[in-house]
Amino acid sequence: MPDTEEIDGDVYVSPRYLAGSTAVGDPALEPLLALGFDLCHDDLGNAYVTAPDNRVRVGFLPEGDDDGLWRINAYRDCFGPPAWGVSFNDQCPTEFVTAFTTALAAAYQAGPEHYLAQPDPADPELDAFHAVVPLIKGGWKIQHPRWGVLELQTPDGMAGLEYAQGRLDVEKELTTLQARWYLWGGPKISSGWYATASTNTPIPLVTAITESVSDPAPLPRWKDQMLRGLRESAQLVPVTPPPPPVPTPLDVRRTAPRRAPALTTRSIPRWSTTTTPSAVLPARRSGPRR
Repeated sequence: MPDTEEIDGDVYVSPRYLAGSTAVGDPALEPLLALGFDLCHDDLGNAYVTAPDNRVRVGFLPEGDDDGLWRINAYRDCFGPPAWGVSFNDQCPTEFVTAFTTALAAAYQAGPEHYLAQPDPADPELDAFHAVVPLIKGGWKIQHPRWGVLELQTPDGMAGLEYAQGRLDVEKELTTLQARWYLWGGPKISSGWYATASTNTPIPLVTAITESVSDPAPLPRWKDQMLRGLRESAQLVPVTPPPPPVPTPLDVRRTAPRRAPALTTRSIPRWSTTTTPSAVLPARRSGPRR
């Protein structure tokens, strides 16, 4: 059993796509900082992380212009436009972002051919299907066909994925929600999260997100810090089970072992010098003895 003092939360939340954000950026930045990425802050408290070769840039923007808390871009030319872009909003569970940055750190170590790898040009949709497999294995269902869109949803309808087919506007993919990949979750718009990934995002990196989203393991959270809509929709289990209730005097009496009844003198057979009718001896013969 894990030490409950090391768990950052008082409840486990499932399904995890209803856990909400922790609003803490450190866990998602650590995999990149461990590789020597440079970290700096602006006067507002936004954090910017840059790879040593300037080809990967991450922004953690709690004071940004919109709800896009995380913006992650990769570049073939550090002075050119992004080769791909990924974003997560401020309600997205931090674990999903951490899963992505962990996979990105591994791809960066492997080299540009990995973190800048494009989908198979011969059949990009078949290549993209690898990122959908974890959701299907997790019970997500393909929705009614929509022209140009592959859509999956969870059985409870509180999380989904949309994969747009065909040609897309590159600039809109990087600046709006009209991206190749769009994941969402939450019972309401006010408590919902989303994540986007543009066309050339390497499929293994997208798969890292879908694997984390569909993971059945619950996430720890502080119940009082969760949005009301999430608390009412998710399943919450205390990290530390509540102690058993203190028994009442009535409970004690009910469970106390019963004493054997005391033996009385009437219940104990005794020898007696008094002859009872049942003990009368048979009469002797009165004839002469031989």
